[in-house]
Amino acid sequence: MKVSVIGCGYLGAVHAAALASLGHEVIGMDLDEAKVDALASGNPPFYEPGLSELLLKGQDRGSLEFTTEVTRVASSILHFVCVGTPQKPGELAADVTYVNEAVESLLPYLTSTSVVVGKSTVPVGTAERLAGVISGTGASMVWNPEFLREGHAVEDTVHPNRLVYGVAEGEAGQEAATRLDEVYASMLAEDTPRIITDYATAELVKTAANSFLATKISFINAMAELCEASGADVTQLADAIGLDDRIGRKFLNAGLGFGGGCLPKDIRAFMARAGELGADQAVTFLKEIDSINMRRRVRMVDIARDALNGSFIGKKITVLGAAFKPNSDDVRDSPALAVARLIATQGGVVTVTDPQAIGNASTAFPELNYVTDTTEALTGADAVLLLTEWHEYRDLDPHVTAESVNGKVLVDGRNVLTPQLWRAAGWTYRALGRP
Repeated sequence: MKVSVIGCGYLGAVHAAALASLGHEVIGMDLDEAKVDALASGNPPFYEPGLSELLLKGQDRGSLEFTTEVTRVASSILHFVCVGTPQKPGELAADVTYVNEAVESLLPYLTSTSVVVGKSTVPVGTAERLAGVISGTGASMVWNPEFLREGHAVEDTVHPNRLVYGVAEGEAGQEAATRLDEVYASMLAEDTPRIITDYATAELVKTAANSFLATKISFINAMAELCEASGADVTQLADAIGLDDRIGRKFLNAGLGFGGGCLPKDIRAFMARAGELGADQAVTFLKEIDSINMRRRVRMVDIARDALNGSFIGKKITVLGAAFKPNSDDVRDSPALAVARLIATQGGVVTVTDPQAIGNASTAFPELNYVTDTTEALTGADAVLLLTEWHEYRDLDPHVTAESVNGKVLVDGRNVLTPQLWRAAGWTYRALGRP
């Protein structure tokens, strides 16, 4: 099928490349010429495992191209809207300006056979409003939320764990769903669960899922606070309660908390929209979720300072990790960089290293020191903070690492190392929620 993808940022670029790999004829459209050129050369302006290879394969086959000209999408049958919805400056609410502009730009090219498919994460009620905007063209609207995990986005797009369609009532909605089934035929052949629902439910699925995930992460971090106060071990606590299959062990990992461009802004936008709908009391718990998450960063700084006898002044601190999570170069709302900056303001000489995110981090926070080589970053350190759990940091040998540093102080912000191994090698090991 001939499809267009409007907006070729993280979501759009992955979606376009994945659809081309499934045999569709895809044109990705974005107004950013530099981004389009980068994608066309197989060098996406962000790191995502497997994406570069997928881009090159699609273009070699002639099934994928990128453009800055919206007129090029005129012959497409389905138009996927994949633009960003950032948090409004000074507010909790999501900014849907780019979504509105994307849909309006499509209006001259829509016909009665066209389907506009929204994938951006939007406040509930957006799809219904946009369906009204395109109604005069005879085109149909479907809301089809994405559920990508950074670092696994290609796999999550080609082999999703569910498909959700928000459609209008009646025959028009059924026909639009049938068209989308054609696009996702290979996924449906794998028995991927598919839920067809109304617009509002489809929009809420994404924000509700992110809110639940944020709640689970923040719950175990709240338990970490209690563990620190009582002398208990939050890792063993998580293992024990995670054996209950009603709870599960996934995402019960106490540590520095979540960041990135999705979870923080999505739960804040969820709160804002609930308030607009007069249902703010239903999600007041999310305020505490956000608060718990932000407290972890301050607590991490406190633990590190305490491990250095109460002061960072003049001390060299090596921060392992800049991205908000491993297998990504995304530094938006990165807990690791937030901690690094706090320590720097308290007199620490901070050096940050990361396998992929140094470029983005140094642009966002040029006041910090950055080193690409791990051994170089560790040299002369008075304390080492593991803040993003890349495998190369999880696999560090405590004896070998000790040869590079000045002081054997390690603070494990992700609870991924084995304390006994590091302490046996002479290190002072500290972690959130552990004695």
